[in-house]
Parts: sequence; structure tokens; C-alpha cells
Amino acid sequence: MSEDILHFTYRLNAEDYDSTDFLIEVDKQSMTLISAAPPPYPFWTELIYQQCRNCPLNPEQTPHCPVAINLVSLLDLCGHLVSHKQMTVEVITDRRTIRADTTAQHIASSILGLIMATSPCPHTEFLKPMARFHLPLADQTETIYRVTTMFLLAQYFRQKDKLPYSLELDELLALYQNLQVINLHLSQRLKTAISEDAAVNGVILLDLLSKSVSWSIEDGLEEIHHLFDGYRKPFQ
Repeated sequence: MSEDILHFTYRLNAEDYDSTDFLIEVDKQSMTLISAAPPPYPFWTELIYQQCRNCPLNPEQTPHCPVAINLVSLLDLCGHLVSHKQMTVEVITDRRTIRADTTAQHIASSILGLIMATSPCPHTEFLKPMARFHLPLADQTETIYRVTTMFLLAQYFRQKDKLPYSLELDELLALYQNLQVINLHLSQRLKTAISEDAAVNGVILLDLLSKSVSWSIEDGLEEIHHLFDGYRKPFQ
């Protein structure tokens, strides 16, 4: 395996479902997905079809939505799966394997989050550090911790590079509000493309996670505040 590429294999299994591997390859330097879906692309990937109202792209320069074209292979995998189908998944990376018993919609949501973070969409660019340290099937609290620490570490690097920076989370809140717009329009695209609801509900679960980040920021991150009590004491 090339050291310049990150590999994520989602291995799905169920009693009435043949074991299937879904491979995601990401360029390690740019953290951009190496797309497995060749053209021609289906009509629902066209930029003007259910285009996000906050999309800055021009269909003349970018005829297809950069997230949608990377979802074609995901829909081949789970477009026929009902959302609550019980499955076993192993997520195999270059460093470790994570196994879980969960539902098709949670698996789709985890894969979708990784694909969105590594697609060349202007509104998901900031998620690339999350993709580099991808945590499959992360829950609400894990997501809030990872998102906010990523953002604050970014502010440290901005300060080191002599760029404007802030420890306030208003900018992060705005970024996640943009993501919620993308999730809404993306779910509309997918409803056209699939016969069952696992992928669409995967978007809904992802959107609920993004909303939980927004709510937690507005609430001052109270649910994880207590974890940092040790930092209130002077260092010895």
C-alpha cells in the first residue's frame, strides 16, 4: 500500500447479506477523496439539481456537485438497505480495526461523514482534520469534543502563522449552520437516487450530529466542561 494514501475499509455483514467491503482512499497530503466513481454521473449529481442555497460554485465551472459524485458508489452499497437493518461492521484502517453491531443508517452516516469531509466542497473544507483522524460511528459527545478541539487547534496554528484568530466559537457555529443547509439539500438529492431509506436517514443522523454541535456551542459546551476541571488548577 502506498504511504501517500489513507485507506478506510468498511466491511458490512448481516445474516441475510453477503459480506461486502466498501473502500475509501484519501490522498494523505491534500486529504481529498480519490473518487472511485467514473463518469458519466447520474443526473442527481448535477450541481443545479437541488443545489444548496449557500453553494458558491458555478455550474459552468463545476457541472457536478463535488459531494454528490463521491456518493455514487455509496448508494451502490446501501441504496437498497432499509435504515434499521441490523448489521455488523468492521472499519479497517492502516493502524487499527474497529468493530460494531449497529444499523445500516448509522453505517451510512459514518461513511457519508468521511466522504463529505474529503470532498472538494467549499463548505466542508474545514473538516479535513476530522477526516485525517476519522472516528467511525462517533456519538454526539465524541463529535462535540473532536469538532471544538479541531477548531481551537486551528486557531493556534492561525496565531502561529500571524493570522487573525479567536478563541470564541461563533465562526465554528456559522460553519456548522452552513453544513446543516448542505445536509438538507443532500437528503433531497438522495431521495431521488435510492429505493430504500438507509442513506437518506444517514444524512439525517449526520445532520442531528451537526445540530448537536451547534446546540452545545450555544450552551457553552456545558456537557463536556467538567472534563477540564484539572486545567483550572495551577500546573506544578
